[in-house]
Amino acid sequence: MAYKKIPISDLIVNPANDRHGELENETAAIAQLFATQELHMRNLAKDIATNKDVFEPPLVYPDGNKFIVADGNRRTTCLKLLSSPRRAPTPELQKFFSDLRQNWGDSFPDKIECRVESDRDRVDDILYRRHTGVQGGIGQSNWNDRMKKNFVVRTGKSKSLHLADEIEKRLKTANLLPTKKIPRSNMNRLLSSEALRNRVGISVRKDKLEFIRDENTSLEALSRIATDLANKTKTLEDIWSTTSKLKYLDELDAEGILPTVHDVVTSESSSQKTSSSTSTDASKSVSRKPKPWPHIITEAEHGISWSARTHRHQEIWEELQYKLLLSDHPNAISVLLRVLLELSIENYIKQSKVTSAHPNDKLSNKAAKVAAHMEEKGLIDKKYLGDIKKLQQGEALISTDTLNRYVHSSNFRVSPEHLKSLWGTLEEFIINCLKA
Repeated sequence: MAYKKIPISDLIVNPANDRHGELENETAAIAQLFATQELHMRNLAKDIATNKDVFEPPLVYPDGNKFIVADGNRRTTCLKLLSSPRRAPTPELQKFFSDLRQNWGDSFPDKIECRVESDRDRVDDILYRRHTGVQGGIGQSNWNDRMKKNFVVRTGKSKSLHLADEIEKRLKTANLLPTKKIPRSNMNRLLSSEALRNRVGISVRKDKLEFIRDENTSLEALSRIATDLANKTKTLEDIWSTTSKLKYLDELDAEGILPTVHDVVTSESSSQKTSSSTSTDASKSVSRKPKPWPHIITEAEHGISWSARTHRHQEIWEELQYKLLLSDHPNAISVLLRVLLELSIENYIKQSKVTSAHPNDKLSNKAAKVAAHMEEKGLIDKKYLGDIKKLQQGEALISTDTLNRYVHSSNFRVSPEHLKSLWGTLEEFIINCLKA
């Protein structure tokens, strides 16, 4: 641990701040802080300008000749905008910071004391203790549940199953351990979300590791990953963000290392175990109906790895999954569902390089071309392809014409039951688009 004064211009507001998830760059990160908590940001800026102090040094780590802010992004943002008000995201905020700066006078600092940590694992350990437990620090902006989840998904730190330990045991039993010690924190970080774990053929359910692809194939893939991490072929820098994790897994997939959809679990013992487990669970179950989920997207894990590229998609998804009620907000849900469908299709076209799709195509045509590409790649079957192609039928209940009327028609009545039916048809298609 070291404290040093660093020029404010050398500090980078973290684009992968766990408050919001991964964004494209510092400018987007600054805009997001004000979009979600402008009042708090204004109050913090006033407090800093009044006291001419931030009270607690930001926690930073080196990145080339700059420093990424791990903790203290709100304080750093306020100082940066006080230093250069024109960087504020709106004209109103530019004037606000310009006025504060004038009141500060000539003593405005060009450097700020920071706590510098070069070990990123230590940085995450500090963040874990500050933000995921009981809060006792004055002036600390608490993380909500979504922020805590972003942190756990990015780092793999969890109080439940220690995934790396379990993987190491399985590899040892199969005589597939690398000769060098596996950096367990890096293994946990790489396989930090269910979508990433599924890529290598495993899943974590009820704090237990399960194989969802052929066990031998999955163990071979995990052995390769363990070897890459142990030999430092892949380091923390290579798996720091969701984007970099996906890049590494894509490399392994291109080499034919990862299991595919054809590597299904065929073990008789596995099926017997599942049958036995199901029977046991059934005997313990209580005949009580679960409370219906009040939102259009279910609470289940959908296997999507969100990255900076799909940040807006994620925001819309989470509004539909956690915030908007079918009973109270059918109009808002219908519009956002239409937007999510379009953004998801564009994501698939770009990432999967669907050359048959053209910018001037209607949404229904794009959907049909994307579905045909998915069927060709084995992501969906012919029957589901037919269901998606029905989106082109303007008079059908589930069609892009219906979706357009949700947005543009003043006489079209939005039905919660119809929305649920629409999502039932589109769910698999949209998820595949977002996984691309």
